[in-house]
Amino acid sequence: MRTRKQIALSISLLVAVLLVAAPSRAQTPEAPAADTDIRIGNVMPYTGPLAAFATIGRAEAAYFDMINERGGINGRKIRFTSVDDSSNPKTALEQTRDLVEKQNVLLMFGSFGTPSNLAVRTYLNEKQVPQLFVASGDEEWAHPRTYPWTMGWQPTFRAEGRIYANYIQAAYPDRKIAVLWQNDQFGRDLFRGLQEGLGDTAGMIVADLAFDASETAIQVQVGILKDSGADILVFDGAPAIAARAIRVAAELDWHPVFILDNASASIASALRPAGLQNALGVISTSFLKDASDASWKEDPHIKAWLDFMDKYFPDGDKDDLYAVFGYAAADTLVQVLRQCGDGLSRENVMRQAASLDYQSPIALPGIVIKTGPKDFRPIKQMRLVQFDGTAWQPIGDVVDSAFAKVKDDN
Repeated sequence: MRTRKQIALSISLLVAVLLVAAPSRAQTPEAPAADTDIRIGNVMPYTGPLAAFATIGRAEAAYFDMINERGGINGRKIRFTSVDDSSNPKTALEQTRDLVEKQNVLLMFGSFGTPSNLAVRTYLNEKQVPQLFVASGDEEWAHPRTYPWTMGWQPTFRAEGRIYANYIQAAYPDRKIAVLWQNDQFGRDLFRGLQEGLGDTAGMIVADLAFDASETAIQVQVGILKDSGADILVFDGAPAIAARAIRVAAELDWHPVFILDNASASIASALRPAGLQNALGVISTSFLKDASDASWKEDPHIKAWLDFMDKYFPDGDKDDLYAVFGYAAADTLVQVLRQCGDGLSRENVMRQAASLDYQSPIALPGIVIKTGPKDFRPIKQMRLVQFDGTAWQPIGDVVDSAFAKVKDDN
């Protein structure tokens, strides 16, 4: 019988979480059993404005179920405990403390969001508990000297912004740009990268407007940006607002070159709600394979992912980018644990995480997961893609020139 995912809930959140049916695979806490299991903690927004990203946690849980059914890691089963923080940093800290001090997890893995992870980073580093493969593209997860127990996973938001700038300069050098960005660290980082990438041509940005992640209406902002005369709209925010922005632009009969941040490039969570016909031609970035792309239909790794979805995550949406993201992130952690062998100390976990040179089966060709003692940025490459009405199609080659070099004293 394979181990099921645990949902450890605080008393104050119990009723709310049950009502929204967050995935529940609860087990009664036990004393650590290092010889038989590997305890992993995770914090996700199963409720709240960013609940679309909870698919990441569900996919990770399903992946670990698959690994356990196949015998686990070096004879040990993974016990994955994922809890809800509703994107509240205070709740994230409380839940993380519980996972470390009461659930006795070996490490924290893949917790979502910049504010929640910043809230727990100092605590985890003081406790010397690995904070691995943070589900956020902030640059704060790559400071091995200051925070040696914290490591990111995906490319940074700032570098993504530079990639869009480079693309605009090459393809649309004389077009006016409008930016609709989320008023938080995520939004500011990508906008900053866009401005840096444009450099002396940053004057091409004729208008920008910010919005809060909790907002539900975007009509006024899109209308103002249309009136600016911009030919290009760079959207930088969460998928629910992205869907509304795409749909509203179409309703206003405004058809700019629409550039969509990677975090919202989910067909299931953003493009389909926007109306696939409205999303035709949208440009974004990717570093993972798109299972809906017919060019991958014979790829053995995509076939394996589809089988995984059918068997271990049947309620998941195969068009949901976050299901692929969770699968790939969990696969990376499994690679680290396998490299650990029988040495499952927290120190060895970090040592192995900082010595990766790995081609994920679900990553795009040419994109490698590579780290070092002074390099806590596992994925440094992306590829521009364009939505053709059904799937994301690549534009050009893998891009890594927009990424800043790693400093020795970071």
